[in-house]
Amino acid sequence: MSDFQGMEDLLQDFLVEAGDLLSGVDNKLVDLEQNPEDHALLNEIFRGFHTIKGGAGFLNAAELVTLCHLTENLFDRLRNGELSITGELMDVIMAATAGVRDMFGVLEHGTQPEPADPVVLARLKAALAGEPLSSVAVPAAPTAAAPVVAVAASAAAAQTPAAAGPDWGNLFNAVTGAAAPAAAIATTGVTAAGVHLSHDVAGESPEQIIHAAVGRRASDKPGAQVPVGRRDTEKTRDNSIRVDTTRLDQVLNLSGEIGLTKNRLNALRSDILNGRSDTETLHALDQAVSQLDLLVSDLQNAVMKTRMQPVGRLFQKYPRIARDLARSLGKDVELVLVGEETEIDKTMIEDLSDPIIHLIRNAVDHGVESTDERRAAGKPEKSQVRLEARQEGDHIVLIVSDDGRGMNAERLRAKALAKGIITDEEANTMDERQSFNLVMLPGFSTKDVASDVSGRGVGMDVVKTNIQKLNGSIEIKSVLGKGSTFIISLPLTLAILPVLLVKLGEQPFAVPLSMVREILPIKIEAVQEVGGCATMVVRGEVMQMYPLSHLLGWESDVIPEYGVLMQIAEHAFILAIDGFMGREDAVIKSLDDFRPKGVAGVTTLSNGQIVLILDMKEVLGAFGEGRGVPRSAFIPLEKLAAA
Repeated sequence: MSDFQGMEDLLQDFLVEAGDLLSGVDNKLVDLEQNPEDHALLNEIFRGFHTIKGGAGFLNAAELVTLCHLTENLFDRLRNGELSITGELMDVIMAATAGVRDMFGVLEHGTQPEPADPVVLARLKAALAGEPLSSVAVPAAPTAAAPVVAVAASAAAAQTPAAAGPDWGNLFNAVTGAAAPAAAIATTGVTAAGVHLSHDVAGESPEQIIHAAVGRRASDKPGAQVPVGRRDTEKTRDNSIRVDTTRLDQVLNLSGEIGLTKNRLNALRSDILNGRSDTETLHALDQAVSQLDLLVSDLQNAVMKTRMQPVGRLFQKYPRIARDLARSLGKDVELVLVGEETEIDKTMIEDLSDPIIHLIRNAVDHGVESTDERRAAGKPEKSQVRLEARQEGDHIVLIVSDDGRGMNAERLRAKALAKGIITDEEANTMDERQSFNLVMLPGFSTKDVASDVSGRGVGMDVVKTNIQKLNGSIEIKSVLGKGSTFIISLPLTLAILPVLLVKLGEQPFAVPLSMVREILPIKIEAVQEVGGCATMVVRGEVMQMYPLSHLLGWESDVIPEYGVLMQIAEHAFILAIDGFMGREDAVIKSLDDFRPKGVAGVTTLSNGQIVLILDMKEVLGAFGEGRGVPRSAFIPLEKLAAA
């Protein structure tokens, strides 16, 4: 049962508002560290924490109130000039705000939080007392008495032959920390006064004992249709959204206008059914339909805008992350945010969180140099990481750049070659852009030794994978000694997808327009076979060709007339089709209950026909990554036999 029975709505409102306040406090703390004399900023931080404490008190969250009260007192002494801001003191404050955020996570599950970390509380009290923080003793964690079963198990092991098999009772109790079974105690002569067995393992199978001890979930089995590694109590995606009331008013007004136009159309329909089909009536009908078309387009745009959120809500947590990481690495880094007012689809904000975190961590850890290195290179001691957002046409562009050491293309190729990620031939043919893209391959890292920050070759692979899921692209630019820039391009929204309608026979399919580079006519004599794969030369570049019919497993009796030059990440190829119907903005309908492999969703054309939207990466993956199609696949069997 929830600890907040009857207060669930109030709790959710508090968590939303307090979460925003705490994010604002974190950002202001980073600014305060750079400008310790800014008293107005300090007052804003104090008010934010005071508001959080007041809400926590109303909910009777005593432990949260205690932590907030101590931190608030520290802010009060700072603004009264009784204490001065130092890096060490700021670390204590940041630890306190992190503790508050952890408590918010507990409150989300409807339970009261446990007391804060005693180390954090001790340091807050020491700071308030004006004592040196370095002298604060770390409170010793309470040590549980060694389980009696450990002694029992070791003694029993010495007396029991190996052939007898494992002692499942002792194994269960060793894992759960419960008392030893009576049989084990009798064998070893060890007693466990006051401790009872929490689970009767007599007569249970080894699988049942392990299940009870480890607490395996019913869903933890191959093929279970649940998110891997997630439990029901874990935080799920936030499906709420804040909408400006002016945007809702616009939607309401447009709905009213559409209602009036509908009434006008009904009146005209009655006139036409009654035999009135003169020029004036038909002209009025044309005007009403045109007005309805305009209103529906405006309503669609207005509804889309309700999904748009300022990207600043995503950016606000990054200054704290950059600050903490830089301090742990002994670097002086400033994160500059630009374009926070740029709006992006709400569904994309959470999916962008991890990629941007990885890029910022990568910039702070790999990109920028240490203070000594920057001084030796004649650079300012404080390095700068820039996070920028802007809108370009129907795309959002996110840029993460640094003024650090930059990337050495030759060194990247050598590292990839040494790890066996690429071959000598591939290394010799790579240009600078392709060399930079090596950092996004899984398992690739420029570090020889992995740390708790980086070095495992995972982060950039996560960035690339998540951006591609959002139908976006990422480009890397770098100048050795000057810094690196990562440019992410994303569609403005995921609700509407620009597609190219292609035809296989008379059946249309849709492919994302973002992957299309150009459309080419196909002449069978221009199709060559290289290494068993059909290819065509486009401006000096040899491209593999894939007939759409071959990828889908359809039989075709005609030679494809057109080729769509497509680009998926670094893989460019030509998709051979029978024809195309042009471009269309598709409203994607997902197939949640049944989604065939290679199908991203469906859309409906203006004539009512349902069209499948192909996931080309998945289609190629199902066909076989790197597998080619012979030239004979482009020629129908009867023509091949005649030749």
